[in-house]
Amino acid sequence: MKKYIIAAAFVIGTGAVINTTMHSCTTLATTDLGLSIIKKFLLNGIDKGMGIYSNKDAFLQNNLVDKALPKQLREINTMLEKVSPSLVAKEREYIAQAASYTVNISKPILQNAVNSLNAQDVTRIIQGEKGTATKILKEKTSQQLIAAIAPKVDEQLNQYGIVKTINTALSGSNLLGNLLGGGNNNLNAGGLSQMASEQLVNGLFNIIEDYEIQNSKSLLGPLGK
Repeated sequence: MKKYIIAAAFVIGTGAVINTTMHSCTTLATTDLGLSIIKKFLLNGIDKGMGIYSNKDAFLQNNLVDKALPKQLREINTMLEKVSPSLVAKEREYIAQAASYTVNISKPILQNAVNSLNAQDVTRIIQGEKGTATKILKEKTSQQLIAAIAPKVDEQLNQYGIVKTINTALSGSNLLGNLLGGGNNNLNAGGLSQMASEQLVNGLFNIIEDYEIQNSKSLLGPLGK
């Protein structure tokens, strides 16, 4: 009987230690120090993304940006590969160049969102799985970012004339009509700009999330993450 009592006491005691430890980590996370640690590593991830977007070659070589390509634009590029492979390369290059013009628009939006993180957000980050911080940042800013950069992306892509070139390359076929529906055999500038803007925003979050996941142990370890 004494053995069982001792074992029960050990379990209860251990549980108390665990609960106290978890509580202290969460408490630490929501202090000014904890908030500053989380904000700092998110800002570092944003800086990394902006560095890639500011460098055309780095942008084109980043698979996290490529993974963010919207399904419809990927399908358009697949069609273009059949008739003009070089045009796909040009399109990607023009989007990369447009990306550099969005940095000064996107960065302050993301920085403001990070600086507005509150104790509730931080608790979600500490209690959630890896990538939760980026998920919260995306929830707060995704639509705002797309709306903010779309005009600049549209301006740049129209300047390069890529939409007209794509339509010319696919003229005389119903490939776009099958993809876009409604018998529409022409890609409009706004449509390409919207898809490119979505790629830029989602690609940026992919980079930030990758930074968070790769560095969460070293950066968030003191907070119990």
